[in-house]
Amino acid sequence: MQVTRVTNTALPVAARRARLRVLDGQNAGLEIDLPAVGVVIGSEKTCDVVLTDPWVSRRHCTIAPSVTGFVITDLGSKNGTTIDGVTVSKVTAPPGVMLRVGKTLVQVMPADEAIDIPASAADHFGAMRGTSTVMRQIFAILERASRTAAPVLFLGESGTGKELAARAVHDASPRKNGPFVVFDCGASTETLIESDLFGHTKGAFTGAAGERLGAFAAAHGGTLFLDEIGDLPVALQPKLLRMLEAGEVIPLGSRKPERYDVRIVAATHRDVFGEVARGGFRGDLYYRLAVVEVHVPPLRQRHGDLRALVNLFLERAGAAHLIPTVGGAAMERLERYHWPGNVRELRNVITRAVALSAPDDTFESLPILLRPTMAAPVVEASTARADRPFHEAKDAVVARFEREYLEDLLQRAAGNLSQAARLAGLERKFLYKVLERAGLRSKAVDATDADASDEP
Repeated sequence: MQVTRVTNTALPVAARRARLRVLDGQNAGLEIDLPAVGVVIGSEKTCDVVLTDPWVSRRHCTIAPSVTGFVITDLGSKNGTTIDGVTVSKVTAPPGVMLRVGKTLVQVMPADEAIDIPASAADHFGAMRGTSTVMRQIFAILERASRTAAPVLFLGESGTGKELAARAVHDASPRKNGPFVVFDCGASTETLIESDLFGHTKGAFTGAAGERLGAFAAAHGGTLFLDEIGDLPVALQPKLLRMLEAGEVIPLGSRKPERYDVRIVAATHRDVFGEVARGGFRGDLYYRLAVVEVHVPPLRQRHGDLRALVNLFLERAGAAHLIPTVGGAAMERLERYHWPGNVRELRNVITRAVALSAPDDTFESLPILLRPTMAAPVVEASTARADRPFHEAKDAVVARFEREYLEDLLQRAAGNLSQAARLAGLERKFLYKVLERAGLRSKAVDATDADASDEP
């Protein structure tokens, strides 16, 4: 089942469940609930979190939840407590912070909280279409979230309709009469992206002949959709975080902050949560963007939606007269296909088929062209082919590798999630998300569940 998570960063962190996990070091994989009173970390056996790292002092530091984040206090350790390479004595850090204790990397963050929202009765939200349960659950979330100014983060593969979803959120919001600005974080060069996003003053850099307003200024009073937010350079992420928290940015070359009223909706096909764990994306920015986090499923997981989407694209292609003939072997062929390009690929396939059709064609006789290498049930060879765009080919290879690896991993671990995480060298929560993305979560059992099943 697709999971839609809603977090509320306005709530005091101390009032919410929090988790501490060891990401790297001799105790990698250790994960505990963080109590409201906090914990003492050290090598001494009386500590709440005992680390076997020889570089960790007997009583090294404490971590405690607070209203604004996590209070981290060094207890006079010999080798210090550092965050991003900076030694700290006492600091309040945001959710997702990673600290180095000796040679051990530790992360603290709120635990996931699921909210049960009934599926929508509607079969669409904006331009999004779907009667499957997973899509109607997403519609229900977006119907509620659109009425607020809360940031929304869409996650999912390329071609699943994340931009359509963002546009629908804007159109259903009180800002619908304001601008809807799309900014692709992966389309601009790293040297110009700051100017494109925040604007610049005259003379800010070579070639800056005049003042330029950025995407935030263009979206003032409306919605800014940050597509492929996972590609945003780490150096610019603090500036975006400032905008989210204070509503102001400083244009490149200026010292004066500019205030803008902008709602942020973001999307990416990357595993942002995994990037946070690896240090490639700031945890504090992730939690500010993911107040409402929505996983848009790939087409292959939207059971029951394919026929309705085929009808929709036939109508849009000017071939509504073919809808009564939809079915038969042609439809079965579409249902067997893996759809690596998702809904975007389906739209292109149907549009192309109509464009190449004869006047007397039925749906069964349409020239439907699919990529045979992706439609075939056999395992593809590892040879790379340039018969499609680079990122599509790469995503397909990575997705195939992940599924094959995970299936073998679960078999070796007899389905035990904790054992699988140890074998793969991954933290359990990250593995959970990867399994969910690959549609294999139902084949894994948590260690606590496995133990319970053995009881008489």
